[in-house]
Amino acid sequence: MYLKNYNLKNKTAIVTGAGKGLGRACAIALAEAGANLIIISRTQKDLNEVSKKIKKLKVKCKSYVCDITNFDEIKKIINKQPKIDILINNAGNNRPAHFTKIKTKDMEYMVKINTIATFNLAHLCTLKMIKSKNRKKIGGSIVNMSSQMGHVGGPIRSVYNMNKAGLEGLTKGMAIDLAKNNIRVNTVCPTFVITPMTKKFLKNKKFKIETLKKIPMGKFAELSDVATTVAFLASDSSKMITGTSILVDGGWTAI
Repeated sequence: MYLKNYNLKNKTAIVTGAGKGLGRACAIALAEAGANLIIISRTQKDLNEVSKKIKKLKVKCKSYVCDITNFDEIKKIINKQPKIDILINNAGNNRPAHFTKIKTKDMEYMVKINTIATFNLAHLCTLKMIKSKNRKKIGGSIVNMSSQMGHVGGPIRSVYNMNKAGLEGLTKGMAIDLAKNNIRVNTVCPTFVITPMTKKFLKNKKFKIETLKKIPMGKFAELSDVATTVAFLASDSSKMITGTSILVDGGWTAI
């Protein structure tokens, strides 16, 4: 009976950046585990496709077109929900550049989406979670999508390093503050995963070869590697795990 805690039936999960890539995979994985979904993306077409797939799994799904950097819109979406049990804080972006060539507008954009918007979502969802009368009994889980780059440096990644290292610190602080409410907060830190966002970087054959050399397992992560880890952290199977990171990196950070 140990695996019964993987069941997310009657839980409500919100996933940002759910239209493509990691967000899409995480939303579907949570639905497979029985959770009802609230999915957010900037593109209606993507949301329609994901929502259709989720509803085939016989769970509920609400979808919202929204840019997560728009605080007022995100606040409206969160506040209208009856309850939230799980947040997968996934939406983000990267604009790689050598440190000496970083444009201020790109740095500010990455801070806005990867740090400020991520913080705002976590804060708004936490306030909603705490309002549930039985929160201490049923618990809650927040998974901040980080990266191995929150733990190691990387070329042309200095702003992204800053974003994700900061997210690691935020997660630890949140975990301590919210433990009394039985809300757990963790990060998942993937290596390079084949997604629409990473494909454009991996078109550079030299970059691809050099990147694979840094992964002891010799391969890139798959969407399922990350999605199943997220589902584990969302479930009661991880009820004593908080304030930490799960590195899905094929051994990159072990070197």
